[in-house]
Amino acid sequence: MNEGFPTRLRRLREARRMSRRTLSELCGLSKDMISIYERGEADPSTSTVCLLADYFETTTDYLLGRTEKF
Repeated sequence: MNEGFPTRLRRLREARRMSRRTLSELCGLSKDMISIYERGEADPSTSTVCLLADYFETTTDYLLGRTEKF
């Protein structure tokens, strides 16, 4: 079974040794949004998924758990 968005986001963020707050600020999100996404309490907008994929230099499909190809 593929990992979902919350797990992929957390792993990518942790690989860069970045805090949730820092990532939120870099993406122009409110300070707690990354934490909310990582807990699976809310789904990001399409534009936010694209922004995060661009930031982590990956595809939206990988970030959303639709493919294993980074």
